[in-house]
Order: sequence, then C-alpha cells, then structure tokens
Amino acid sequence: MTEPAAADAAPRDPSPDRGRLAARVEAIDAALPQTQCTRCGFPDCRRYAEAIAAGAAGIDRCPPGGAEGIARLARLTGLAPRPLDPAHGVEGPRAVALVDEAGCTGCTLCIKACPVDCIVGATRQMHTVIDAECTGCALCVPACPVDCIAMRPVTGDRTGWAAWSEVQADAARQRYVWHGERLARQQREHDARMAARASARLTALQVPRGAGDA
Repeated sequence: MTEPAAADAAPRDPSPDRGRLAARVEAIDAALPQTQCTRCGFPDCRRYAEAIAAGAAGIDRCPPGGAEGIARLARLTGLAPRPLDPAHGVEGPRAVALVDEAGCTGCTLCIKACPVDCIVGATRQMHTVIDAECTGCALCVPACPVDCIAMRPVTGDRTGWAAWSEVQADAARQRYVWHGERLARQQREHDARMAARASARLTALQVPRGAGDA
C-alpha cells in the first residue's frame, strides 16, 4: 500500500511551541532589571528577553544586572555563565540623573527621552528628576542639548542586583508600560486632530464659490 503523501498529513499545531516560547520570554524578562537602558543593543528589556529566548542574543549584555544577572539568566536558559561583554558596558553602582538647575533651559528633551517618565517639568521651566523612580538608564544625558544632566552614583559599592531589587524592577517595568500607553494615546489624539483638520479643509474646498452669497 502506498504511504500517504506528506502533504496529506495533518498540519502540526505550533501552539505548544509558541506557548513554551512565550513562557520562556516572560521568565527571562522577569530576570532582567527593567532599567530600559538599551545598552544590550535592544530597544528595551522585553526585546532583549525575546532575543535571548530565540537564541539570537547572549546572556552577557546587561550591565545593570551585572554578574548576578548573568548567573540568573544562565540558570533560566541552561547556558554557561560568562563575563559581561565589555562592548555593552561595565557593571557599576546604580546612579540617578541630576539636573543642573542653573543650566536647564526647559527644552523638555530629557522628559521625552526618559523611558519611565521620572522627569517632571514644562516647556521653559526647570526640570526635576524623581530620584526614587529613576532607573539610571542615562538616556536623558545625551538628549540634553546644554549638557546640564549628570549621573550621580547612589548605591556606594553595591553594583548589579545588589544595588537594585526585584520590587524596584517590577515598578520600573510598570512605569515603562504606562509610558508606552501614554505615548500611544498621545499619538492617537494627534492623528485624530490631524484627520479632523484635513476633513475640515477638504469640506471647505468643496463648498462652491458664491454658495455663501445670497
């Protein structure tokens, strides 16, 4: 009897594999410090977790997590621990951003750069960093056009996960989620305003000349 062609076989359900991969991503993401610093080479901690889970990135790219972070990722992935890749930075004490009041011009660029919305201020008003919410990502430093932001170490000799807790990581992750939701809402509102403006202009162009003269 002729065996059925492979094409006639029932397609394999990829759902279990997807489920295992999703669970793996969640576990790896939970082991990252959630500073959203991008030093790993990815836009955020979640993208790095996805890359690790897919085998597309090593476990040695997170300076904020340091050696302990690498050890945690090694246990989760089954990969051998390795030193932090110096191309992505070095492990050190956690720092928070400090704005020089005299130099701040109120441009708001640092506010836009902060991934956890921990910088407050308004246009042409001095900006202030909420120390307790700052992850030390330092993304605000290059965003400042007048170099009035410096990173100030606040954990003494403690580095990596010794300078950052799971509670702080969870809070930073949630603020990053809220940050993304805020940006998405603002984009929707902007798009709606632009659409309404375009519609009003189109309507005005379609009104026949002299239609309003009676």
